Order: sequence, then structure tokens, then C-alpha cells
Amino acid sequence: MNAVPITFAIFKVLVLSLGMFFAVKWHYDRGQKDKNQKTVVVVLTSIKVGAAFVAAAFLMLFLTFEIGTRMGLDLTMP
Repeated sequence: MNAVPITFAIFKVLVLSLGMFFAVKWHYDRGQKDKNQKTVVVVLTSIKVGAAFVAAAFLMLFLTFEIGTRMGLDLTMP
């Protein structure tokens, strides 16, 4: 009975390791193929994703405090 979880854990590690290896290899090969992609486009996209993340984080923070206040929680600083 104790061999079953060990066997499944080893199988899981092997499958995930192979999946990660092939994913990295595929992305690396595709990057070598698409060398003409401009760095500016990548940087602008990164900035857009970062800005969206920051906006979502502030929205989540605001909603958390708003819902907490409406529920009657005391959220004032001492």
C-alpha cells in the first residue's frame, strides 16, 4: 500500500519534467526561428501587462476594503 503513492509521485515528477523540457525546447526553437521580432514590441507588451496587473491589484484592494466596510468590519488604522 505504501508503494502506490511513491509510484504515483515518481510518475508525476517524470511526466511534469518531460512536459517542462519539451515546452522550453519548443519555445527556444520558436525564438530562434522568429529572430526578426522587434524588442520594442516585447517591451511595450510587457509594460501593458504590468500596468494591467497593477491596476487589477489596486482594484482588488479597493473592493476588499469596500466589501469589508459594508460588512461592518472596523478597518480604521489605530
